[in-house]
Amino acid sequence: MARIVEIGVAELAATRFAVSPLSETVAALLQIVGRNRGPLHQRWLRRATEELAREPLDVPLTRALLTSERPSFPNFLVPAPARVSSTIDDDLAVLRRTTARQVRASLTRVFGAELPPALVLLAERPAVGLRVLAAELRVAYSRLVAPFWPRIRAVLDADVAYRARQLAVGGTERLFTGLHPSLRWSAGRLVLSGGAPDLVVSRGPGGLVLMPLVLGSPEVLIKHHTATQTTVRYPARGIGALWTVGVTEPGAAVVKLLGRARAELLEALRSPATTTDLAAALGVSPSAVSQHLRVLRETGLVARQRSGRAVLYLTTALGEALLGPVT
Repeated sequence: MARIVEIGVAELAATRFAVSPLSETVAALLQIVGRNRGPLHQRWLRRATEELAREPLDVPLTRALLTSERPSFPNFLVPAPARVSSTIDDDLAVLRRTTARQVRASLTRVFGAELPPALVLLAERPAVGLRVLAAELRVAYSRLVAPFWPRIRAVLDADVAYRARQLAVGGTERLFTGLHPSLRWSAGRLVLSGGAPDLVVSRGPGGLVLMPLVLGSPEVLIKHHTATQTTVRYPARGIGALWTVGVTEPGAAVVKLLGRARAELLEALRSPATTTDLAAALGVSPSAVSQHLRVLRETGLVARQRSGRAVLYLTTALGEALLGPVT
């Protein structure tokens, strides 16, 4: 029992990574409505729920698409990003370009012939409905994701950099099998275990788009049908410590060894971050962060890697061993 994606040489050559603010937004909304919730995001969910209690989120069309009793939602909500590093406006532009035929076909696959009343306008006038939907999702992003985007983006960029190294060292098989325990690569096929029955994905044009997610499901998500390139959405590395900055205290022994400032910095770097992000999260100056990072790097507790124009810092295996398990 599995979901199978057949990939030829040309498609494999065109396979790429992408980071999608829109996919994080949809994932956030799914958690808000009670779907795909996981223990790793409880602190984020608590903050988001408190924010929405102060001012409810008015997104009726989006809510109707995500809160049905069906196990899925229309695929046009999470199109493949056009670029490796897109903005929310880039993603929404792709969503608005969904054709009327694709909108109606996707709605029918999920909801059947009898659509909920809230979705009739979207089916009858897709261009108008998509503009309304994009506006709602833009508001949802600004309320639920944008305040945390620098930290989320750092985790996503670090994941992509790590996967690129996996590909360079071990090739395609190591890349795909390393994405998630439920994935394996075999004879030109990417196989996702757990489907019932075996199902060959109706792959979109071109190669796959591999998309790490922070706020998403702990499982791998591959749509059976898609209006764009087929996306493989998987949980990014480093999620477990993302929401602990400024909350989780380093152990007393680590504080005694390194001093409180460096111990707190090392604890914060369980989840990758830039110097600016760290300064904002810990309430200190960027120059002070840089000085402490230099010492931590010299002692082998912290490493850095470039992601585009940004430089990310993260704990090494030695640093993680010193900190001990996340509490």
